[in-house]
Amino acid sequence: MSRRWTMNEERSQLPESGPLALFDTWLAEAREAEPNDPNAMALATATPSGLPSVRMVLLKGHGEDGFTFFTNAESRKGGDIRANPHAALLFHWKSLRRQVRIEGPLHEVSAEAADAYFHSRAFVSQVGSAASDQSRPLGDRADYVARVEQLGAACQAQGRVPRPPHWTGFTLTPERIEFWLDRPNRLHDRRLFTRTGGEWASTLLYP
Repeated sequence: MSRRWTMNEERSQLPESGPLALFDTWLAEAREAEPNDPNAMALATATPSGLPSVRMVLLKGHGEDGFTFFTNAESRKGGDIRANPHAALLFHWKSLRRQVRIEGPLHEVSAEAADAYFHSRAFVSQVGSAASDQSRPLGDRADYVARVEQLGAACQAQGRVPRPPHWTGFTLTPERIEFWLDRPNRLHDRRLFTRTGGEWASTLLYP
């Protein structure tokens, strides 16, 4: 006698409304489950001619305005963003078997917001950022370490680390947010939210 094949779960487990609220829920669950940096995300940028690059950065704020990260604007990603202010983000929470993809334009945060976050960091992290010519050639690591030590001593004497004007932040305003949920046999669950004006619409996608 042949056995009839059936699906265990026929309905989507991803709700139709509220992509930002769903992201909040998933991030909170990732903070409980992920052993390291649940706010880590891949940031993909491209040159005006379309040459892509991607790297991991840390999400440092999110809400109705978008998703914010900080960087040296003279780095490769900073140069890409200045020339082509659009990007894509990817969160992959392996322990939860979930992904979130986010796409949209970028805008620079205010100098006040950049100052506030820069000076919230550990002293050595501030010094390391100020001393780094990020993404540019380095002859020897000892040169960078020496620069950090020299700048650190000077900043300790001054009582603060001045934020370099090129160290700033960017916020991605989401136009597309896709939630991906692992399901057995690669029959994954995907829901795409797209925003037009202030309104979100959603649809399921084939895996």
